[in-house]
Amino acid sequence: MSRVAANGLDIEVEEFGDPADPPLLLIMGLGAQMIVWPEELCRQLADAGHHVVRFDNRDVGLSTWFDGAGVPDMEAVFEDAVAGRPVESPYSLSDMADDAVGVLDALGIDSAHIVGASMGGMIAQQVAIRHPDRTRSLCSVMSMPRFITGDPEVTAVLMVEDPGTREGRIESGIEGSRLLTGGGFPFDEERSRATAEATIDRAWHPEGTARQMAAILADGDRTEALRGVTAPTVVVHGTSDRLVLPQGAEETAAAVPGAELVWIDGMGHELPIGAHQQIVDAVCRLVDRAGN
Repeated sequence: MSRVAANGLDIEVEEFGDPADPPLLLIMGLGAQMIVWPEELCRQLADAGHHVVRFDNRDVGLSTWFDGAGVPDMEAVFEDAVAGRPVESPYSLSDMADDAVGVLDALGIDSAHIVGASMGGMIAQQVAIRHPDRTRSLCSVMSMPRFITGDPEVTAVLMVEDPGTREGRIESGIEGSRLLTGGGFPFDEERSRATAEATIDRAWHPEGTARQMAAILADGDRTEALRGVTAPTVVVHGTSDRLVLPQGAEETAAAVPGAELVWIDGMGHELPIGAHQQIVDAVCRLVDRAGN
């Protein structure tokens, strides 16, 4: 892993594979560090002939935190979003898209295949919208073009209070992962525990998650802007996702001209080992379609 200067921030970055291969930039979701991209998936993508780059978004992991901006009043933020009023946020998803392009600049990469999961998919959409010359293709995974309320039982996982202890946080992370599982793939509690331990020990920072959530709600509806995306696009989504509903995938694919929609049967809001090959295959087809 290494740290680069990007868009005026310090961004933690890790690379896999041969830098001479077509670059894939992986953008992770809400409050999730880059290590939530499973290393097995990163290596599979690299072994399939790609230069894979993953990084910590701003306000999470080992990248620059924005604690000086304070913590948003999330109840007020949600009320404003539901009422259609402007949402105040310390930064925007567009800023985060510019961070991603800043990572490419720092690594000397002129353009890349942009792959984003969940909030990372929203950021990837903004990269394709704002920086078409830097976007060879777009892969939006378990994401949506606007905020669509998910299953209340599952969305409550985003609002869980801090248990206050390391073990409590680990157990809360495991239970959250269990709730996000779609049921089509076995829940791996041991793997979930290892991921929770790694992310908590590496950088525990829930304040950043609140600011990122405010950025999601402040971004509004990208549907019309997505109609202008010309990069080859694939939308990948689990049929059993209760956090970001399948409706989000349908709307994204309908908005981007020529987008391919790939369903992974039984997958929830997760990246289970059993689905990795389907994700790799979808990305490989996309890269081939883009011609580089």
